[in-house]
Amino acid sequence: MEFIQFHPTALYHPGDRPSFLITEAMRGYGAVLRNLDGEEFMHKYDPRLSLAPRDIVARAIDSEMKLHGTDHVFLDVTHKDPEETKKHFPNIYDKCLSLGIDITTDMIPVAPAAHYLCGGIAVDLNGESSIRRLYAVGECSRTGLHGGNRLASNSLIEAVVYADAAERHAAEHISGYDFRSDVPEWNDAGTSHPEEMVLITQSEKEVNQIMGYYVGIVRSDLRLKRAWNRLDILYQETENLFRRSTPSRQLCELRNIINIGYLVMRQALERKESRGLHYTVDYPHPSTANPGTPAEPGAPTTL
Repeated sequence: MEFIQFHPTALYHPGDRPSFLITEAMRGYGAVLRNLDGEEFMHKYDPRLSLAPRDIVARAIDSEMKLHGTDHVFLDVTHKDPEETKKHFPNIYDKCLSLGIDITTDMIPVAPAAHYLCGGIAVDLNGESSIRRLYAVGECSRTGLHGGNRLASNSLIEAVVYADAAERHAAEHISGYDFRSDVPEWNDAGTSHPEEMVLITQSEKEVNQIMGYYVGIVRSDLRLKRAWNRLDILYQETENLFRRSTPSRQLCELRNIINIGYLVMRQALERKESRGLHYTVDYPHPSTANPGTPAEPGAPTTL
């Protein structure tokens, strides 16, 4: 759960959720990353410059933002032929233009954004979890295909190949299903609707900030422990609210978000090394003694 991939160049436009992604193909086309002073900076981080792998680029952008105290950097494609740029990237051109940014003459404000989870529920080759008939497909699953990082096209293997395998396996074992009709109605006696929805929405914003500031691209034991302490307060508040409130989708989602945050933090704290997408300043190198967590029995071996 500690392996979370960040897309290095999401369009920086506060309020947009989810963020609009500026494809990495634009860097392959010749776009250059610059700080807010217009200076190139990738030469400080990797000899491949703006063509470095996405995790290195994301960390470099994060470093520049922290160094200069800014919320974004720029992706510059203004030196390329305008008509070719519009031809290659029509959707990006239209999206940016709708925000008053002409990418043929203006630099694009970008910042990293959480993109893809490379760990999660351990599954076998049929996409089945350790709970019989419960399948997990896509980025919520842990197939072992990625290891601690991933290439962009690998998501198709999980979303298409594993989805097909899960469907076939489920269809072959569909006989014997029955439905319980004696489950009692939910007893919500003694509960009431939350006085204010803001109690839930504000807690969700706080979780988002905690994870972004302390459990993001670059981590440290200090940041992770601070995040744990902050999240623990929100956990207690949310559980107290849940016990006295009539259940709602928003409240249940908040509980799930907090639990996922705990899992990411705990496993990040337990990994005393930097590997793949998990980078910590306290342990900046991979550990030869801890090449990775073994897969559960029946699951594919971690690559």
